[in-house]
Amino acid sequence: MDPSRKRVLAAADGLAPQATRLLREITAYAELPLKESRTSEAISSFLASRGFRVKRGVAGMETAFRAEFSFGKGRPAVAFLCEMDALPEIGHACGHNIVGVSSAFAAAALAEAGVGRFRSGKVVALGTPAEEMGYGKARMVEKGVFRGIDAAMMVHPSSRRHVAKGYLALQKLRFTYHGRAAHAAAYPEQGINALDAVLLLFHGISALRQQLPDTVRVHGIITEGGKAPNIIPERAKAYFYVRGEEEGELGDAVARVKACAAGAATAARCRLEIEEGPYTLSPMKVNPALAGAYRRALSLLKLPESDAPTDRNRGSSDIGNVSQVVPTLQPNVPITAPGERFEIHTRPFAEATTKPSGIRGMMEGIRALALTGHELFTDPDLVKDAWRTFHTPERGRS
Repeated sequence: MDPSRKRVLAAADGLAPQATRLLREITAYAELPLKESRTSEAISSFLASRGFRVKRGVAGMETAFRAEFSFGKGRPAVAFLCEMDALPEIGHACGHNIVGVSSAFAAAALAEAGVGRFRSGKVVALGTPAEEMGYGKARMVEKGVFRGIDAAMMVHPSSRRHVAKGYLALQKLRFTYHGRAAHAAAYPEQGINALDAVLLLFHGISALRQQLPDTVRVHGIITEGGKAPNIIPERAKAYFYVRGEEEGELGDAVARVKACAAGAATAARCRLEIEEGPYTLSPMKVNPALAGAYRRALSLLKLPESDAPTDRNRGSSDIGNVSQVVPTLQPNVPITAPGERFEIHTRPFAEATTKPSGIRGMMEGIRALALTGHELFTDPDLVKDAWRTFHTPERGRS
């Protein structure tokens, strides 16, 4: 390994004790989307202490921030994305504590190693709130926060080590049915049962699934179903996620789900209201050039990539929206101990984030991200390749 990369790793390793302390600190906060005030302050204050210029309240979100360390005018501009939010009741079961700390400390290590060596460009750390709402990064894209960025990257904890796993596009739909209340025993004929409409919606979607592509997912819950068994429900609500591999596929599935909702309203004689989520989450465009750079970093660290398929067990994330406007990288780092196997959004996963296996995963992310960032600063052709592959018709395939 050349001396320049050794400096990057030395900087990363020197920050390890502080990274571990910060990880445990923000894990204890476990703040919900758009309420990540202490987490945002902790991460942005660390970056400020490392010489980054910090701007808070980015894109109209109080907890979003932009921290920048410049080496001089010109390119590249490399962004590290610091997710911050947690899940209700089960805390950091998606591992955003590891995401935020890994990105911030990778940015700090790269900035330290680049002083006096990188002649131009800037390291940017972006505090991105509310991923669990599918909101923060999508809003930052909409508000132009990623203009001028050459590459955006972060790692996400997992049970496996993947470099180029994609995400599905996602649209959120809320259905509200309005009927008419009546005594369920004495005057049932005078009522219009809104809950019947919701139940018909679920049955309709269950039948629809037989004719949907394998890459489409539709799943939902009843959020309101009535007040008492002896009152015919005058209002009932359901909340659905519709996912697809491509935006066209998603649009077709959303239209068919809405048709099921309308049919249920007609059958139950209810009035239907449909509310769509504020943002449609885009599918992830994997960037082969950035994926190749990250694989080279793993090779230097002597870390083998998992051979498990990358086109299965996919969710959705607002990083897909980022990948539509700038070359983007989001590898998975493993945080499970040997012999362990559990997945995200579970209590064991949340507990693992601060165990020795979780800290190893965090440090893997810091070191590999910093090495990838180093290559972007030292090899101008990599930046060009990242944009070339971004603009080619076959982008999104690793």
